[in-house]
Amino acid sequence: MAANPSDVSLAEALKATGEAVNAELDRLLPLPDGPESRVVEAMRYASLDGGKRLRPFLVLQSAALFNVAPSAALRVACAIEMVHCYSLVHDDLPCMDDDDLRRGRPTCHRQFDEATALLAGDGLLTRAFEVLAAEPTHADPAVRCQLVWELAHASGARAWWAARWWICAPPSWRWTCPPSPACSR
Repeated sequence: MAANPSDVSLAEALKATGEAVNAELDRLLPLPDGPESRVVEAMRYASLDGGKRLRPFLVLQSAALFNVAPSAALRVACAIEMVHCYSLVHDDLPCMDDDDLRRGRPTCHRQFDEATALLAGDGLLTRAFEVLAAEPTHADPAVRCQLVWELAHASGARAWWAARWWICAPPSWRWTCPPSPACSR
């Protein structure tokens, strides 16, 4: 990205972020030899070269405001993108929305199979925490622990998954709340 953000259009900045995130995800998700290669291939399929990369863009721009090292910010951005991609893979599964297309191409479970897609989503989630916990993300273990905790809290049962449950749960299981956009399907 350019040294002076005011010289770059939003479209250019988003494009540069997408390219940086794709390159880092490619590095963070190497395709191994062996039986796990099919799952990693599905993880790569679900996370590389797709989407707007808005979450990573917001991470990188916010980190720049606080002079966070760009390499560390990029790792955090990729971890958040992995969690996002995991959520999309699981959301597309037959037991959830049973979607056939994501980003204009077959969903992970259609491209591979349901079991592989499930494991790929799980792999992306787990890899996100591994990336945050690793020393290249930050030299201070306390900072890495805080990053892991924040992502776990934001994507756990009391946050993101609670909202997903609300959408998928049978109406008789849902609690009652006053009419609001949060309670509508």
